[in-house]
Amino acid sequence: MSKEKTSPIEQLLEIMEKLRDPKNGCPWDIEQTFKTIAPYTIEEAYEVAEAIAEEDMVELKSELGDLMFQVVFYTQMAKEEGHFDFNDVVQAIADKMIARHPHVFGVKSIVDAEAQTIAWEEMKAEERKRAAEKKGRPLSVLDNVAHTLPALTRAIKLQNRAARVGFDWPDTAPVFDKIKEELEELRAEIVANDNPDRIAEEYGDFLFVVANLGRHIGVEPETILAQTNRKFTRRFHYIEERLRENNKSPETSSLEEMDHYWNEAKKTEKETL
Repeated sequence: MSKEKTSPIEQLLEIMEKLRDPKNGCPWDIEQTFKTIAPYTIEEAYEVAEAIAEEDMVELKSELGDLMFQVVFYTQMAKEEGHFDFNDVVQAIADKMIARHPHVFGVKSIVDAEAQTIAWEEMKAEERKRAAEKKGRPLSVLDNVAHTLPALTRAIKLQNRAARVGFDWPDTAPVFDKIKEELEELRAEIVANDNPDRIAEEYGDFLFVVANLGRHIGVEPETILAQTNRKFTRRFHYIEERLRENNKSPETSSLEEMDHYWNEAKKTEKETL
């Protein structure tokens, strides 16, 4: 009887185990730890997001594989230390998804997406409560908003949590007032120019309230800023291209010349919309 064919995920798990083999594995993979791998995981997640933003399905398939490999890497290290293995991780998320969707896997009825969001948050709140009790401390509204999130994303999550208990402005008008207030405070510190820490603090306050405006108008600051970064990159590439046509470079050009091509790039983009 022929041996049953190994599934792709089984093959990947075997590859990871061999890479971590103390005698015959890869020296780099062997010396890695949870902490050393974490930055790569964040990088891979961003590369997944970039492939999605570029609508590149071929690249997305590749980047998702890279991200999955990170999960396999962690589970192999955990298995070696006797904590859990890949199957435990899969089972845990399967159990969590079933528990959080009783309207799909149970008898509870949820009428629409808004009701589902409310139910989801209630279940997550209950999970946070149990986690706080397990640690023997009071529950906070802001519990489990990861410190390792990108700062703009974390700002929105913190603000959303506070808003759920009524700590929020009712509309955008007071947000604009707060932006003006924070900008003036930042300007005053910059003019005084006698305390770099205060300038940095006021700049942080300004960014925080600008992020809050994004939340109120329904845009995700991290996503929108990423789009703006791509737009800046695209337009600056246009400047470089036009300069090369004239045997020049940014280093040998004036700000006025580069600004002219920047405005030209903006005009060209608007005409193609």
